[in-house]
Amino acid sequence: MLDCQPVTMPANNKNIVLISGGASGIGRRMAERFLAQGDSVHVGDVSAELVNEFLAANPGATGTVADIGDRKDIARLISDFETHYDHLDVLVNNAGVAGPSAKVDTHDDEGWDDCIRINLSGTFYLTKRAVPLLRRSGSGSVINISSTAALHGYPLRSAYAASKWGMMGLMKTWAMELGPEGIRVNAVCPTSVEGERIDAVIERDARQRGLPVEQVREVYLRQTSMRSFISPDDVADVVLFLASDAAKKISGQSISVDGHTEGLSNWLD
Repeated sequence: MLDCQPVTMPANNKNIVLISGGASGIGRRMAERFLAQGDSVHVGDVSAELVNEFLAANPGATGTVADIGDRKDIARLISDFETHYDHLDVLVNNAGVAGPSAKVDTHDDEGWDDCIRINLSGTFYLTKRAVPLLRRSGSGSVINISSTAALHGYPLRSAYAASKWGMMGLMKTWAMELGPEGIRVNAVCPTSVEGERIDAVIERDARQRGLPVEQVREVYLRQTSMRSFISPDDVADVVLFLASDAAKKISGQSISVDGHTEGLSNWLD
């Protein structure tokens, strides 16, 4: 029988890793997995409580309270990072928000702005400031956590879909720009990840449609061939692979971790 334990890459080449949104959810799981294989990890997260809790649980890590949607906070995050490390090997652009759920004509303007500011502009500005640190390492890996929403239309989620499609465009462009310097850029596209965030999205969708939560959950599950959500470890497995020497010639690629998404509109209305 196959061993289904999470993959851990060899620890002979230690990396210095920066993860946005790294104190909770899949960001935290990625951080824990990098730490477990002997890498150095710095997390940025908007919640002081979550950052402090993460650092208390992982005394070998470092971190900064920062809003990735704020350029001043990004500058402070990078400055703080440089007090601990002299270069960067792996940048994981993970921070993001779900954005509003509404048809385009009733879409909240402020919700649109916030989603684009955090998910897309935050990815741009953090990477812009991190590239000089990646150059110091002589190589490096940038990994954008996008979404299957970047591969399909996504009804009621204009802002989120636009931000994730945008992250894919940035990935392709940066792979071309930075490839000659040995810096690889890829994207990981998860489907719905088990946890509080997708629970909140489903509950909101159910309220809007006036349907039971479990009925809406079944619709979401039918979106994938394997009829299941994924776990934070499923995403971390692929991120650790892309950050490793095993992926040293992989760049400009998007990898879906989704059990094969058939589409994001299984509603019959």
